[in-house]
Amino acid sequence: MFQYACGRALSLYTEQPLRIATDQFNGYELHNGFELQRVFNVDVIQASEIELKRLLGWQSSPMLRRILGRPVMHWATSNCWAAEPYFHYWSGIKNVRMPAYLHGYWQSERYFSNAEECIRKDFEFRMPWDEDDLNLRERMHAQPSVSIHVRRGDYATSSNKNIYAQCGIDYYRNAIRLIQQKVPDVKIFAFSDDPDWVEANLEREFDTIETVRHNIGHRSAHDMRLMSQADHHIIANSTFSWWAAWLNPSPDKIVVAPSRWFTNGTDDRDLIPSSWIRK
Repeated sequence: MFQYACGRALSLYTEQPLRIATDQFNGYELHNGFELQRVFNVDVIQASEIELKRLLGWQSSPMLRRILGRPVMHWATSNCWAAEPYFHYWSGIKNVRMPAYLHGYWQSERYFSNAEECIRKDFEFRMPWDEDDLNLRERMHAQPSVSIHVRRGDYATSSNKNIYAQCGIDYYRNAIRLIQQKVPDVKIFAFSDDPDWVEANLEREFDTIETVRHNIGHRSAHDMRLMSQADHHIIANSTFSWWAAWLNPSPDKIVVAPSRWFTNGTDDRDLIPSSWIRK
C-alpha cells in the first residue's frame, strides 16, 4: 500500500502514467501476496515485460532487479532507477526524472500527503459487507470505540525478532489507559493473529474488550476495514494497522503507536504522522 501510494502521488505530481510491476510477488505467500485489486477500488495497470525492458534494458529481469534493489548495489543501477536511499523520508523523490522505476518501501505519509484525497478514494474497500462484519460495525458505531491490533505470529520468529520490536502487555495497557482517560466510555475491539493471547492478557484486566475472531486467511483485509471503522486506534508496529488507522478520515481520532518499531536501528522518524501519539 505504501509503494502504491508513493507511486500514485508521484504520477499525479509529474502527470505521468503509473504502471505496477508485480512479478516480485510470484511465489510470495506471506500476507496473501499481491491483493490491491482484490481488496481496493484501485485501477492497477500492470507493467509489461516490454515496458520494463524498454525502461531498464539489461537490468529488467526479475532476478537482476531483486539483486540491484539491495542498498549495497544501488551504485550499479541505471539513471532510470529511483531507489529509496534510506528508510526515512527522501526529499529527492520530487526530483526524480521521468520515466523512472521506483524501488523501495516508501513508508511515510510524506510521500503521498499531497495526494491524500486521491489515495483515500483508491483505498476504498471493494469487498461486500457480510452479516458478521455489519453486526460488528454496528456495535462499533453504537458508542465511542477504539481498535487494538496485536500482531504476534511471524514477529515471534527468531529472524524477525532481530528486526521488529515486540509490543508487549505494558504497551497495550498504557495505550488503553491513555485513551480511556480521554474517552471514558470507550469500547475496545481487539484484532489479532493471536486472539488467545489477547484474551489471556488483556481481557482479564479490561472488561470492555471484545476480541474479533471471525476474519482469518484471505478474509484478513476485512479486519483492516473494520479497524478503520473505530473512532480511535491503538496500532501495533505493523503497516496493517497503520493503514487501518490512517484510513479513518476523522480529524478527531486518537492514534497510539509504539515508540519502538524496530530493533535493528532503522530510522523510523517519518513513519508515524505527527498527530499520532507514540508510547
